[in-house]
Amino acid sequence: MTDIIALLRSAGVQATPQRVAVAQFVFDTASHPTADEVWAKVRRSCPTISRATVYNTLNLLVEKGLLRTQILRGGTVVFDPLLEPHHHFVDDRTGRIYDIPWEAVKVTGDESLEGFDVREYQVVMKGRKRGSKR
Repeated sequence: MTDIIALLRSAGVQATPQRVAVAQFVFDTASHPTADEVWAKVRRSCPTISRATVYNTLNLLVEKGLLRTQILRGGTVVFDPLLEPHHHFVDDRTGRIYDIPWEAVKVTGDESLEGFDVREYQVVMKGRKRGSKR
């Protein structure tokens, strides 16, 4: 479990109880939640938290470089706490997003794209995870 308060403070974020609750969920989950999914989960332990507080906190964490946003499921923004380069696999049946290690996928040819300066890339694969029953 991540020391959320220390992490927030090191990024210059005031560690209010609401922010800690949002960050705790996002950094401790293996999923790639949407803002509404974060709100639904955090409300269980912090019933007075507003949707606006969740959205503002997530956006602040992105601004401070603690989270990344990704558009991986049908145009919906999800939040990803894994900042190291990696790829993604989206299960067609469940919608679950899996992190794929960077070295597991080899991409070639980005240097030969004329007229483009590639700053960053990732591969998003879609299909079915074997053994997935849902």
